Amino acid sequence: MTTRPAPNLDASALALIDACARASLELLGGNLTPHGILAASRTKAAVARRYTRIFGRDAAICVMAMCGSGVPALEQGAVASLDALASQQAANGQIPKYVDPEGQDADFWYLGCIDATLWWLIAVDHVRRHGSVGAMHWRAEVERAIHWLLAQEHQHFRLLQQNEASDWADIMPRSGYVLYTNALWFDVKRRFALEHAEETRHHFNHLFNPFQRDLPEYHRARLLRHYARRGRRDPGLYLSFVNLAVVGDEGDVFGNVLAIQSGLADAAMAQRIVRTIDAAHASQPYPLRVVLHPLSQQHELWRAYMGRHRQNIVHQYHNGGIWPFVGGFWVMALARLGLQQQAWTELARLAQANAQDDWRFTEWFHGRTLAPMGMAGQSWNAAAFLLARRELLGDGVAW
Repeated sequence: MTTRPAPNLDASALALIDACARASLELLGGNLTPHGILAASRTKAAVARRYTRIFGRDAAICVMAMCGSGVPALEQGAVASLDALASQQAANGQIPKYVDPEGQDADFWYLGCIDATLWWLIAVDHVRRHGSVGAMHWRAEVERAIHWLLAQEHQHFRLLQQNEASDWADIMPRSGYVLYTNALWFDVKRRFALEHAEETRHHFNHLFNPFQRDLPEYHRARLLRHYARRGRRDPGLYLSFVNLAVVGDEGDVFGNVLAIQSGLADAAMAQRIVRTIDAAHASQPYPLRVVLHPLSQQHELWRAYMGRHRQNIVHQYHNGGIWPFVGGFWVMALARLGLQQQAWTELARLAQANAQDDWRFTEWFHGRTLAPMGMAGQSWNAAAFLLARRELLGDGVAW
């Protein structure tokens, strides 16, 4: 496994990238069970916090890396992971937040977990296209999952609606129309040729970027734009969420990166996003800090649950922590834009992050002190690194 030469990377950086690729495959293999991929390595802490489960979002990202890896156990594990989640699908079509690898438990979170279903569908499409299953595999489950999502789509905006704290950032107060969720929804529509995809694209770009000059035709869209703009300057990013008279301008980095990755951001907007993230030094020293302007306890959007166990205070967890798996999507977005040199540089930084503490594959780092936080042996760190490297090498389909 040798990385082909990249411009302006020295031999030690290239060697680190290769070492991280080997360690990533080893970690995925170690976290694999007969029923699918666990979110993290089995430790006492991971068992106590239920990280030794097959999570919808985590597993889906891992599935895309395992499929096409050329490692038979991982290729089989990709299918097994999707099977495990499908086996516990709710009667209404929702895919669980996580399932027990033994099939004894399925969890759907406090306010629902909308993105597990989205990620599962994306991974299903990926394995159908690039794995060993047929195009109709999981057909009934896919139909139910799409039906469940369509029941939550606004019939004019064609965007999904959700409650707060019900996606990957599960202790953040984003609600209504959420950037991250709808970037995934557009990607699902594209992959499964669903109706109204262009309406989704149009309203995505007008609701989450209300600082454009043209006025929306729909009168409720005009009102939402008015509320969103009031007292705010253009942040150079899409807003993290838009709700009635309240929006998120904290700078949701992952949502904006996915807007590039899914093709929602046009060339000009994509470049603005990259410049804004670069100007905030969000990828230094490791990619990627997930909020540019963390919410303090004095902020109007602060919620009491964000301070539980002091986990989501400023520069921590979803409120400004550094998440290496998001760094992998950052690298893929840069590659998509043709920014190859920057992408390679960021991939080397990502390898450094995963290598800390003897290849701990730390879940997240404090956004200022860089203290390693969360669980060790995080599977999606390994998967996102492999996907990013695959994208840069051009030796397989990453997304």
